[in-house]
Amino acid sequence: MAQRAGVSKAAASKVLNGVVDFSARPETRLRIMEAAEALGYRPHVAARALATSNARTVALLVPRLTDLTAVAIARGAFERAAERGYVAVMSEDFDEQSAMTAFRDLVHAGRVDGLIVASSRPDHKLIAALAESAIPHVFLNRAVPGTGRNVVMDVAESSRLALRHLADLGHRTVAHIAGPPGITPSDDRARAFAESALLHGLTVCRIEHADLTEAGGATAAATIIEAGQATAVYASSLAQAIGAIHAAHQAGLVIPDDLSLIGDEDFPIAAYLTPALTTIAMPLGELGRYGADAIIDQLEGAAPGDVVIPTEPRLVVRGSTGPPDLL
Repeated sequence: MAQRAGVSKAAASKVLNGVVDFSARPETRLRIMEAAEALGYRPHVAARALATSNARTVALLVPRLTDLTAVAIARGAFERAAERGYVAVMSEDFDEQSAMTAFRDLVHAGRVDGLIVASSRPDHKLIAALAESAIPHVFLNRAVPGTGRNVVMDVAESSRLALRHLADLGHRTVAHIAGPPGITPSDDRARAFAESALLHGLTVCRIEHADLTEAGGATAAATIIEAGQATAVYASSLAQAIGAIHAAHQAGLVIPDDLSLIGDEDFPIAAYLTPALTTIAMPLGELGRYGADAIIDQLEGAAPGDVVIPTEPRLVVRGSTGPPDLL
């Protein structure tokens, strides 16, 4: 390429890599760029990493690759990373061993420059390993208190929206399918649910902690239905809500006539369930973008800090909620 443009290899390299303090005549830059276009030049990430000691790659650790929430967050992170000249890769953190393997293989081997951890949980070995490491990292969605590097949404507001909607419909006895205990979004959402119920004069008959899956939602909903008090249920994830619909059908209940249901998170499938599911739309893509910004800012010299993204949750009313049958 340098030969075709009639310049030195050093000059071609500096122009193609955007070295800001390198001065070249406009016609020289044009010849280099035309040569690059003609030869089909594309930057080689691995070679650039060897030259700069910077892979320009970040890794996103998620609980499950099958999780719609993780996919939505990852899309935002990938898009934002690309805009800033970085590559984002995703790894599944389904157990302690997989997370520690990813940490060793990706970070210690120099394949990534930083970690976006969206899979933290109580007593996770990775948290301790990161605390002792110099690798830049942020905790996304699932905050780790005291670290000062958390990027989160206002999940408490999602509970407040759900309870306000149910109270306005006339419900007085409600239940919540929470996520696993010890995970900050789950704990924050459950706490806000109880506080909002008290504010609206509602009775919380049960808060059932469950995995954020269809099976978890079905099991928790069956327990709530068996207790026979709640006229409305708020689930912590769309997957849990789908499981709750199944449990209601199995119990012979009609939604929303016998039981109103709200699911946290809004994905296209929610509109195609029977009945269409009322949801709390969460800014998941934006959360991913903020997470990518947070880690890249660190890589470019900024100090870490806690961030709560400004976009608030939004209530999407569909057919799964209605007034309670008080007869």
